[in-house]
Amino acid sequence: MDIFDVLTLIGGLSLFLFGMNVMGQALERRAGGRLRSLLGKLTKNKAAGLLTGLGITAVIQSSSAATVMVVGFVNSGLMTLKQAIHVIMGANIGTTITAWFLSLAGIDSGNVFVNLLKPSSFTPVLAMIGIIFYMFCKNDRKKDTGMILLGFATLMTGMETMSGAVSGLRSVPGFQNLFLMFQNPVLGVMAGAILTAIIQSSSASVGILQALAVTGQVSYGAAVPIIMGQNIGTCVTAMLSSVGANKNAKQAAMVHLLFNVIGTAVWLAAFCLLKIIWDPALLKEPASLLGIAVAHSVFNVLCTLLMLPLSGGLEMLVKRLVPEAKKPEAQQELDERLLATPPIALERCREVASDMARGAAGALKESVACLYKGAPKLAKSVREQEERTDYYEDILGTYLVKLSALPTSESDSAEATKLLMMIGDFERIADHAVNLLESAEEMRGKGLEFTESALGELQILAAAVEEIVELSLTAFLKDDLNAASMVEPLEQVIDQLKEQLRTRHILRLQQGACSMDAGFIWSDLLTNLERTADHCSNIAGCVIDMAHHNLNIHESLRSVRNDSEDFREKFRAFAVKYALVRA
Repeated sequence: MDIFDVLTLIGGLSLFLFGMNVMGQALERRAGGRLRSLLGKLTKNKAAGLLTGLGITAVIQSSSAATVMVVGFVNSGLMTLKQAIHVIMGANIGTTITAWFLSLAGIDSGNVFVNLLKPSSFTPVLAMIGIIFYMFCKNDRKKDTGMILLGFATLMTGMETMSGAVSGLRSVPGFQNLFLMFQNPVLGVMAGAILTAIIQSSSASVGILQALAVTGQVSYGAAVPIIMGQNIGTCVTAMLSSVGANKNAKQAAMVHLLFNVIGTAVWLAAFCLLKIIWDPALLKEPASLLGIAVAHSVFNVLCTLLMLPLSGGLEMLVKRLVPEAKKPEAQQELDERLLATPPIALERCREVASDMARGAAGALKESVACLYKGAPKLAKSVREQEERTDYYEDILGTYLVKLSALPTSESDSAEATKLLMMIGDFERIADHAVNLLESAEEMRGKGLEFTESALGELQILAAAVEEIVELSLTAFLKDDLNAASMVEPLEQVIDQLKEQLRTRHILRLQQGACSMDAGFIWSDLLTNLERTADHCSNIAGCVIDMAHHNLNIHESLRSVRNDSEDFREKFRAFAVKYALVRA
């Protein structure tokens, strides 16, 4: 093996790792909806969690990435530690699928149809289809499909390049002695762990082992301990991802480490006993690509069968090793680790935005209640909700901007845009709630009172605003187009009510029935209630526009007002419902 073979090996390894990375990312984007569906099926049931982990890892082709996702889920409160344990177990099995794909390179037959299964036969076809999809299709999903095919073709090309580069090593005594040294199980485990820790992918390190197996110098006795060590090495990624995370995320990363260390220790001991007592001839046979894939799968299945009944004990052990924090930790609503999986990150944004929306609506309702009577607890709640919506707007805005810069599907990109447009309106609704509260407190602080007729009018306007807030909240939370279509007619009624109430109060001022100070506060109340309705109109307009794949909210609202008989009917119904009693 000369310098040119070494350079070829480096190039093949680079292509292999690059192809695996590209394929995994494209699979992740292409399967965004499926990832959300799998996440939604997580339960306390062991089998469901196990299958979920297996499914997610099979989709994105990386147990390291899947485990980092799990750490992010636990850190964000999307998943409990108990659920995470079962998902991690499933991920260890799911990652073995890659080795089965790579084992196809070992097919050797004179049959034409069998040879068509060899990567060297079908990879060029996949690459051609992939480049056509990627270069000539405008649809994001088809482009991702093209990237999956190109990534797979690249990693298989890298695999063949590595195999060709190392084939000359079969006649090098030093190389044979190296793998004779790895017949020592402890050294084999260490070698597998170090290699996998460096490249941070057990799938990739198994692929490298399969490429070396082409030389015929890698026996099963050396390959099996190396495979065991690879499971420990892959834990490095999850441990690194837990740095700076909360206690729960650190526990999830520790679960991954302990699962692999305990499983490896038990089955390594069994392997050593088997070797000492029976010394099977199979262990001295050269390992094939298919044999390595089988060994990888069998080992991970055995580890899962061993640890699955002990998951409760594993949870207790982890909680002892990573104890509860003495001081309560600040809640981290959005975890940047989830950005590695944009569909899941977007789902988390939707959940946080929903909490924000409910908080803003609750603050408005509580502030309206404060208009009629003093309620210190409600006042405190309104201010807390407003502070929380400010916080949500800040973190959501920053997070969604980062998310929007990542490659996402067309539908996910539209959803991110919708959330960015809406969070400002919800934050302003909470601000208006505080303004209403402050007006009520100013009235009581100055000993001012409205007349009985003014209070009756204010109750009618406030009731209309409470209803429009509930309608816009329902429209957002449920993508309810019917609720959204009722917001704009009611907003027009509220605009008219505001003008009527302002005119009536001017008359009361002229008649001396109301003081000037009370008049200023009255004007502030009307303005804040009317502007709340405006923000509700923006929210509903956004829901309608996104349903029609359009971002021109104002044009959409003008169209609804001018061209819809349905709009006019709803407007008349709300006008009757919130008609003022004639003075």
